[in-house]
Amino acid sequence: MPKIEKITKQTENPYVNLYLVEGKNKVDHLFRYYVASRAKTMEALKIKTKKNTPDGVLMYSLYGEKRDKIVLVRQYRVSIDDYIYEFPAGLVESGEEFHEAAVREMHEETGLTFHPLKVDPCYEKPFFTTIGMTDEACSAVYGWCEGEISRKYLEESEVIEVVLADREEAKRILREENVAIMCSYHLMHFIHDEEPFAFLK
Repeated sequence: MPKIEKITKQTENPYVNLYLVEGKNKVDHLFRYYVASRAKTMEALKIKTKKNTPDGVLMYSLYGEKRDKIVLVRQYRVSIDDYIYEFPAGLVESGEEFHEAAVREMHEETGLTFHPLKVDPCYEKPFFTTIGMTDEACSAVYGWCEGEISRKYLEESEVIEVVLADREEAKRILREENVAIMCSYHLMHFIHDEEPFAFLK
């Protein structure tokens, strides 16, 4: 097993930072590896705490009387200089329970009121997003929304269009648009499962 010998913080940013990890690999050769993290200090890195707590949440939410539409956001992302379809999502604030974060973030991004479902914890525990680059982990929260769409709660940096997609539109999005991978897998369930939450049972 590789041995980590030194970690150096490379940046000072409020939402994500870069850390240089140095050590020896399985054949005792030196390695250098960069890790992006939501951690604000080295002590808070998961490489140090060995605890997987959710940095963020994403919301799988149905909408409408028949709950036959899924709530998506079409969001501009600097990393690709383009728009991508995602689920509404956001960061969990310090001391905040992640279901509460889901309700807050849904309202901030869409104006909608989110009602989380009670599901087996194995479906909503934090899972790592892109482990080759970052220690970030997010919890998925499942439920349904009501209310009117509003953009008035968006931050200055957010460029977001709310999309209420039926199954046909979800198929089109998968075929033709940029889609975040976590969103794509859940859209496949939405399209093909007769009962939208069947995969949670």
